[in-house]
Amino acid sequence: MTDVTPLDAQPHYTPGAAKLLAAASDLFYREGIHAVGVDAIASAAGVTKKTLYDRFGSKDALIVAYLRERDARWRQYLEAELAHQPKGSIERILAVFDASGRWAVDNCEKGCSAINAHAEMNDPVHPVAVETTRQKKWLRDLLEQLCTEASIADAKKAANTMMLLYEGALVTTGMGTFSGPFTTARESAAHILTALNAKCDLEVQ
Repeated sequence: MTDVTPLDAQPHYTPGAAKLLAAASDLFYREGIHAVGVDAIASAAGVTKKTLYDRFGSKDALIVAYLRERDARWRQYLEAELAHQPKGSIERILAVFDASGRWAVDNCEKGCSAINAHAEMNDPVHPVAVETTRQKKWLRDLLEQLCTEASIADAKKAANTMMLLYEGALVTTGMGTFSGPFTTARESAAHILTALNAKCDLEVQ
């Protein structure tokens, strides 16, 4: 399976750096990455601005650290959820939707941090845009791996469809368009995967 642990998932932080990351994570998520300056972050963390630059080098590096820390916690949560489902099963694919729905209750009141951060970027090669894209591509690749393990017909296309359902549910959660979007997405995913699985069985016969 695609490695669930991201690069530098659990870097070692000094106490000052940990305070900065915690303060920045809260502010970036609640107010947006452009709206929050380094002065506000340092003040909230109770450290100097010099400490911020000494520990992270730049605001952009701190934003990437914030995104990676959230992503690492999500991947660890997802890894634990997937471990409960048998390898090669459709339920293992659907578990991504189940886990996301539960995770969103406590962690996505303002939507997906990666989507929110990416929306503020105009440059696709900016470190923040590169990081958010990496996170989304990782999940899409994980879905393809899960579809392949479950012998789903045309795993690449199925993974693209699962990703569209997943992202739609995630955006809907953040916007509050209707309740239970991950439940709806899971139901649609189950119908599609079952149909593809049946098609695969017929082709084998």
